[in-house]
Amino acid sequence: WNREAVVLPPPVDISRFAPQADKDDAYLTVSRLVPYKRHDLMVQAFAAMPDRRLRIVGDGPMRESLQRNAPSNVEFLGALPDAEVAALMARARAFVFAAHEDFGIVPVEAQACGTPVIAYGAGGVLDTVRPWPGPDASGVFFDAQTPESLVDAVHRFEQVASGFDARALRAHAERYANAQFRQTLADIVGQAFRQARPAGYSAH
Repeated sequence: WNREAVVLPPPVDISRFAPQADKDDAYLTVSRLVPYKRHDLMVQAFAAMPDRRLRIVGDGPMRESLQRNAPSNVEFLGALPDAEVAALMARARAFVFAAHEDFGIVPVEAQACGTPVIAYGAGGVLDTVRPWPGPDASGVFFDAQTPESLVDAVHRFEQVASGFDARALRAHAERYANAQFRQTLADIVGQAFRQARPAGYSAH
């Protein structure tokens, strides 16, 4: 549209998430099981890595076919209560995200738990995830929606996993918190009002 625009990301309720020091050895993904989320490539990637575990939280029309083709190291947990999801996310070795989303709320929630993100490097995650290497890195990107690319990203993540700082991940997620959204929206509206009101206007 050839217009300058301020982009205001959606609010993320990070209040129910907290970093946890003790991590287990399982990777995690959370979403509805629909085609564009690309659980198929996750299943294929972890089939090629039988010594690593993937937990899939969520339900949807793809579940039956995904389970039918999944190896034993991929576990389907179905839809879970929010508290259980938050606990799994806090313990996960890393969060896996293979979709191309305009924003993507769940990777922000994972970072609020201090959990690094392994994501397909397109769409909203380019803003919400800080790639390794870099200051305050919060994840690793893979550049193609293929099992091979995801396998490579998992290997690269494991080489640098100890370098991620849970406190930095949490601080980054707080940029998208509800309170920050409300403040930024108020600032945008206030600035627009000041620019639009006619000269000499008085509210009194």
